[in-house]
Amino acid sequence: MSIKTKLSLMMSLSVLFILLLNISLNYYTTQENLRQDSESKMVMTATQIAITLEQTDFSSRYVDGVFGDLLHVAAKNAAKMLDPDIANITNEELVKLSEELGVTHISLLVETDDDIVVARSTDAEEIGLSTRSWGYWYTALQELLMYNEVRSVKQGQTEKHFWSGPFEYSTARPEFISKWGYYYDGKRNYIIDPYIRSTDIQDFIKISSPDIVIEQTIKTNPNILEVTGINPDTFGNMFMEKDGTDRVHFKLRNRPIKFGTYSYGLLEEDQAAVKETVTTNKNVVFVSTVNGKKVMKSFIPIKIENKAPYVISIVLDYDAISSVVREQMISLAAISLVLLEIVIFGSYIVAAYFTKPIQAILGTVNEVADGNFDRRLEVTSRDELGQLSGRINAMTSNLGHYTSQLKQMVDENQSVKEYLESVINQTADAIHTTDIHGTIISVNKAFEQLYGWKSHEAIGRRLELVPAELKDEERERWRRLRAGERLGSVETVRLRKDGSIIEVSISTSPIQDKMGNITSMVSVSRDVTERNRMEELLRQSEKLTTVGQLAAGVAHEIRNPLTTLRGFLQLQQQTHKVNSEHISLMLSELDRINLIVSEFLILAKPQAVCFQQKDLRDIMNDVISLLSSQARLYDIEFSFHYMNEPALVHCEENQLKQVFINVIKNAVEAMPDGGYVTIEIAPHSPQQVAVRIIDQGEGIPEDLLPHVGEPFITSKETGTGLGLMVSQRIIQGHQGILEIESEEGLGTTVTILLPTAVKSITT
Repeated sequence: MSIKTKLSLMMSLSVLFILLLNISLNYYTTQENLRQDSESKMVMTATQIAITLEQTDFSSRYVDGVFGDLLHVAAKNAAKMLDPDIANITNEELVKLSEELGVTHISLLVETDDDIVVARSTDAEEIGLSTRSWGYWYTALQELLMYNEVRSVKQGQTEKHFWSGPFEYSTARPEFISKWGYYYDGKRNYIIDPYIRSTDIQDFIKISSPDIVIEQTIKTNPNILEVTGINPDTFGNMFMEKDGTDRVHFKLRNRPIKFGTYSYGLLEEDQAAVKETVTTNKNVVFVSTVNGKKVMKSFIPIKIENKAPYVISIVLDYDAISSVVREQMISLAAISLVLLEIVIFGSYIVAAYFTKPIQAILGTVNEVADGNFDRRLEVTSRDELGQLSGRINAMTSNLGHYTSQLKQMVDENQSVKEYLESVINQTADAIHTTDIHGTIISVNKAFEQLYGWKSHEAIGRRLELVPAELKDEERERWRRLRAGERLGSVETVRLRKDGSIIEVSISTSPIQDKMGNITSMVSVSRDVTERNRMEELLRQSEKLTTVGQLAAGVAHEIRNPLTTLRGFLQLQQQTHKVNSEHISLMLSELDRINLIVSEFLILAKPQAVCFQQKDLRDIMNDVISLLSSQARLYDIEFSFHYMNEPALVHCEENQLKQVFINVIKNAVEAMPDGGYVTIEIAPHSPQQVAVRIIDQGEGIPEDLLPHVGEPFITSKETGTGLGLMVSQRIIQGHQGILEIESEEGLGTTVTILLPTAVKSITT
């Protein structure tokens, strides 16, 4: 795709994005404004309905008062004509009386232990009817019986000896609305209850009903689908059906739907909205889908003084909003489409003008890319493109010069690369590189000879070079290398291709890029099998030398218990009696001989190298028991200063004994006139424990001290200097340090630092 097309496309897409953004903002703004406008209209409609209902309610209260007065007069007249004892009154007598007084029915109510019930009535279905569940009606009847007047109930009409409730549905006949009056003058044992049930009341209730107001409201605003008056006290109770009807709460005062219909109901959502509206006294509006139709539902709280609050719910057809938004979006889209066509055409012309110099530059760059550095651009302007043309001319000239230099450098680099590859392949150390995951990248010939893998077999694979028991240790080394640590070489074992074990000294280093990120690892391996064998022979030779020197002391140490054994045996032979105490002493002397011989044989017998967790105090005690006889020959006494807790290290016990024997024997031999050899075992740091052997001997000459530990460097006439050299190798193998401090004429201090058992030791 050309720059001209890209530039034109970018300009067009930018304008398209702006147009789409404008359409989106208009869409959401219009939709939100329409929603707010609709919400305001619904609140206004609910307020108008509430005002209209309040006015209608005033008319209803007037009519209710007229009927109440009629019932008051009828009740007084009935009191004059009825016997004060209900036992003397019959239902037939009440029928005649109701016809004379001009009321529909007359009932007589009597008080029981826990209720007020209908005892006599012109309507057979009323007889036996309980009033206990009538709410404030029951309260009014109780107060009428108690005080001859109703005091606490605010509803209805209250007169002396008389109370009349508002229009209400009949409990016995829920399909009828009636008007009741209750009269009690304290002179009789019953309440007189005349009531009117006629079509006039039914028609009046219908005329004054909010449903007429709602019907007219919906006709004038066809977008309103439904208006519902909700009683928050009973709405959503367990007896309410989905259509709002309630078989328990059906009275005008307590039914869930006070007026209107409930065809677009979402019971759970509506119940939550009603609760929130009543609690916060704020409107609640939400959009939902009911009966397959998208609607906006609003819940407006209505509070009238001296009346229980209620909620008016208005359901609005959402298509009224969607249609307006849809029309506006179509108009905006049409205008945007025309603008976009104009921008596309104009941008193509503008792009063609600006890309003409770029095409010339592109031609020159193509020539340069093909290796032709002689072509030059004609600079005709001083703008950015003119400056770019000038810089391209300069770049072309420089490229021609640098290209010749690069060719020369490539030839030199190739020569250096071939030389380095020759050096790596000819070196005696095995070298191989891997990526950070351990996959072989390259190997040299020494690697092939040492491990048995050919280069084509190794490259691209992860070779099993590490024995299973050392894999955890190797993973830890790699983790530390990836973390940026610099690790020295380590002596360990590796696996050859045929599965055989080979002893190597291996050093691994990370290779980093310019950013300092590790890209690969290079490992250098050296076969140390022969060297280790020579060192082992050297240690054995030194050990045998030590054995020879200790032989006289051991023989002297064994002779003493043998003399004791012989004396006790001769005594028993003469007395022909066995003494248990003598036997215990003889066994003790035999155990002593066995211990001395065992420790002596340990030095002479080759031992397999096996690192174990040991206590340095126990090892030192074994060494002291072996050297105590020689120390007595030199009139030497040992002074011990051990730490209280165990001094645990990972070690090869026999090798450490050889080191301690060499050092203590040197200390003993350095004091021909006797004295004290102090042995200390104490913590040096949280990771190390220190063993110090201090003598009071002649010391080491200052000029000789720097060379102690080198072969054949010794102050003894018959010494070889190999003892300390072997000891240093053993301590290094335990990842420890052997230090010697000496002052001529004052004595020598040998300090051996060993890692505690917390740290693993490479075998």
